[in-house]
Amino acid sequence: MKRKIYEDFIQWKKNDARECALMVDGARRIGKSYIIEEFAKNEYESYILIDFNLVGDDVKSLFELYLNDLDTFFMMLSTIYGVKLIEGKSLIIFDEVQLFPKARAAIKYLVKDNRYDYIETGSLISIKMNVKDIQIPSEERHIKMHPMDFEEFCWALGDEITVPTIKEMFKKRGNFGPLYRKINTLFRQYIIVGGMPKAVAIFAETRDFEKTDRIKRDILTLYRNDIQKYASKDVEKVTAIFDEIPSQLQKHDKAFKFADLESEARFRGYEDAFFWLKDSGIMTPCYNTTEPSVGLKMNKERTTMKCFMADTGLLISHTFDENGIVSEEIYKKLMLDKLAVNFGNIMENIVAQMLTANGHSLYFYTNSSREDSESRMEIDFLVAKTSVTNKHNIYPLEIKSGKNYALSSIKKFMKKFPDQLCEAFVFHEGEYKIQDGITFLPLFMLTAL
Repeated sequence: MKRKIYEDFIQWKKNDARECALMVDGARRIGKSYIIEEFAKNEYESYILIDFNLVGDDVKSLFELYLNDLDTFFMMLSTIYGVKLIEGKSLIIFDEVQLFPKARAAIKYLVKDNRYDYIETGSLISIKMNVKDIQIPSEERHIKMHPMDFEEFCWALGDEITVPTIKEMFKKRGNFGPLYRKINTLFRQYIIVGGMPKAVAIFAETRDFEKTDRIKRDILTLYRNDIQKYASKDVEKVTAIFDEIPSQLQKHDKAFKFADLESEARFRGYEDAFFWLKDSGIMTPCYNTTEPSVGLKMNKERTTMKCFMADTGLLISHTFDENGIVSEEIYKKLMLDKLAVNFGNIMENIVAQMLTANGHSLYFYTNSSREDSESRMEIDFLVAKTSVTNKHNIYPLEIKSGKNYALSSIKKFMKKFPDQLCEAFVFHEGEYKIQDGITFLPLFMLTAL
């Protein structure tokens, strides 16, 4: 399937491959190996994919015996894989390189040799764990890969028109008219299916939500197995946070409450477990910032955050898990907004996923003052403008599901920080309008922000 990261690979090959290897990290099952092999097939005359999940001692021994004799190293490697390596025109892929750290350490010498290009893949959590006794190569450029975004989902369904239309309408600030229902239906499908490539592929082929749900549950099982395998001393705490994410997002105040995990629990006691989930790519944190200035990171409260699932399709399967599978009936009710549940947590999660895919760091603003009601407010997300100016650098975003909602927080926020804020957005399940200086847009238009 077509992925946007492919263009990043092209730019690396064109400008930087002679100087550094490319390390592609991200969660399990997001399609790293697939898209890299497609890139190798299309952009090189030959390639070798070394999968360290499967590789034998014959290949591993090459890294131990022949790094000081690269002529022999490449001759042996070429013979084992039956692939002719062509200087300047071949790619060597180290898949799941964290499973054999000596190969990762060898990148320093292989890049310096300058005969071939190199791409590595791995999960960040296991990459960090498997660096003992090796020198991490400076000749390594990291690139983060995410689940499929809305446009990539549309591509998988054979639709290359919808998202360019959305982006054009975002510029014009116009209404979609008869197109609104069609696009919103497609967007709801994306929310429910999510962006895990195998789930998207099954849905594109069958349009069957139950079959798609089975794939997502397989991935959730894989994640649970990874927690058991890699979280070591923090297994129980990582599992507790992972299981708590759906219920925490259901609350009006979505900031994660560690005391809900056990009496008097604090962030400090769960810090390692929290960052394990973040590094694994399973969870994405959204931090509270105390001031909506251009330096959102400088004002973040490290211990106050929301915890979103990196993929909303997985969140839905994780949430409705009482019977082991989400039935077609439940999915249809979710599609039609006929299910008697709070859909707000799912909407906020898809916004977090879309903002992350577009390169934004996640921040929100909250002030729970009991003394000053005018200061008491919560803004779902804050996004910095790409081009910094003297004033008005922050977009406040409120996410609203359903038809009846209050706007008191964003109005107070606009009044309190007039110099810092740019255009204020409410993303809702309705068409474009401007009211009280606030721009209302359909949720699916977030793909253009």
